[in-house]
Amino acid sequence: MSTTRPPTRPQVDPLRSGAPITYPPDVHGLNAFDLDRNLQRLLAHRVPAFLARHRTRLSAFGAWVGGPLDHQAAYSDRHARPVVEAYAPTGEVRGRVIVNPAYESCHQDAYRYGVIGLAHDENEPDGHLVSFVMGYLLSYADIAIHCPVTMTGAVAHVLAHIAPAAVRAKYLPALIRMDGRTISAGTWATERHGGSDVGASATEARPDGPAWRLRGLKWFASNAGGGLALATARPAGAPPGGRGLGCYLVPQMLPDGTRNSYWVRRLKDKLGTRALPTGEIELDDAWALEVAAPPEGLKAMMEALEYSRIHNAMAACAVQRRAFLEAVCWATHRIAFGHAIASYPMVRDVLLDLATEQEAGLALACEAALAFAAAGRDPTARPWLRTVTALAKDRTAEAGVRAATRAIEVIGGNGYTEDWPTARLLRDAMVLPVWEGPPNIQALELLRVTTGKVRGDSAFLSRIEDIVEALPPALDDLAASLRPALDDCRAALAYLRRRPEDGPRHGRRLVEMMADTLCAALLAEEAAADLDAGDGRKALIARRYVRARFDGRLPITSDADPAQAAFAQII
Repeated sequence: MSTTRPPTRPQVDPLRSGAPITYPPDVHGLNAFDLDRNLQRLLAHRVPAFLARHRTRLSAFGAWVGGPLDHQAAYSDRHARPVVEAYAPTGEVRGRVIVNPAYESCHQDAYRYGVIGLAHDENEPDGHLVSFVMGYLLSYADIAIHCPVTMTGAVAHVLAHIAPAAVRAKYLPALIRMDGRTISAGTWATERHGGSDVGASATEARPDGPAWRLRGLKWFASNAGGGLALATARPAGAPPGGRGLGCYLVPQMLPDGTRNSYWVRRLKDKLGTRALPTGEIELDDAWALEVAAPPEGLKAMMEALEYSRIHNAMAACAVQRRAFLEAVCWATHRIAFGHAIASYPMVRDVLLDLATEQEAGLALACEAALAFAAAGRDPTARPWLRTVTALAKDRTAEAGVRAATRAIEVIGGNGYTEDWPTARLLRDAMVLPVWEGPPNIQALELLRVTTGKVRGDSAFLSRIEDIVEALPPALDDLAASLRPALDDCRAALAYLRRRPEDGPRHGRRLVEMMADTLCAALLAEEAAADLDAGDGRKALIARRYVRARFDGRLPITSDADPAQAAFAQII
């Protein structure tokens, strides 16, 4: 691929991306979309017509997120957590979940905006990308709403692409409607004895005419009051492990209008996402319809989890974005020792690091979102989808926790109190590494798709090579750092393909190595696109990221940091 560029280039100026932002003292009330210029530039680069089609919708959604949703999230978290109504007035077991009406109203508002419905609109070419972007904006304010939206989208995806036609026709429309009466859904796979080992499921399934009856206990079921759920269960005589699992759709209400025979035993008393009802589900011969029989049942559930992992990555990037905004709004107005603390180099370093890591993570998460859409059009793109999804889920989740912690450090004692959004932000962020598979599970998935029969390694190497080859001479320094990093990845992947037995020992290191390299490459790709428009801001971000990940510590005698010199333009 040629690296030739036109001989004349626009003058590079970080200000070309827009005038420096004047931040208010309080984040609440800001439009989550309009203020996120990095998100808009990224979308404009990757899907040029996207903003022309969706800017108005996303701007309205961003205003709702920054206002009513943010207010509800704070109130529900502190004052209106869900409860279980264990018994009906007549004494029979009910297990009904009751949530704050404002929480339920915001939940329905998200569906009205099309967060799930647009992904299933045949006339909407960007439907899934819109859904992922809206999910990102939701978690800027409330992960406790984004989680059930994610699972509703995951169940809708499985019904649309895997379920029998009759099951799809009956239940999918209820999940994708946009009139304020959407039925939300959940995914019930985790059991007390199995945890991440979904194949150890002990829930039993027995046939009942055209339907099935499920008996067992699902141990960690979020959106416990939802109207539908996908559940794994094992029919009698099926083999042990994942190959013996079927996947079943469990409605809350039966076709005759009566309630299904399952109930919520109790709600989990969680560290974060407190407005979200997460419970233990007792299936007592619950009526269900088969979505996928063994040995395809686990695969169907993994399709749901793969979709959810991309939303998880987008949520983690939103946490980083909110953490940055909380920190920068505080730092630009907090006066200490006679000056705003944002004027001090050490505080600026923290803010620059928050911005850099967030933009790297968002580039990676959007790469996964775009890969999801591509794989829907072309199944040969699935190796890349599985590879980048594992990298994005792992990298962004841990970065979200770090960002929330740094925001509290910048704000200080106030940030540690529940009066400030940062305390909830940190508590909620802690779930991100756990949901949809913790770090070791992502490492095992990456090993499966890069050192096994699936050639995700080839897709990864090709993607980085194409980026490096296309970088302009002005970014030769980034190319010089990326080439040895790519060589290290190539050598590691070749070694583990020869010696797969060593994979479990090196899996975590492989994730770190590949995520570092891909994030750096994606930032460099964005920087190249911006340079063509005369904007040098992203190049500064890319260089800062590369220096932190590849080049080690700067010596004390080093020259001034160029990002510090352009602080106002970057932030």
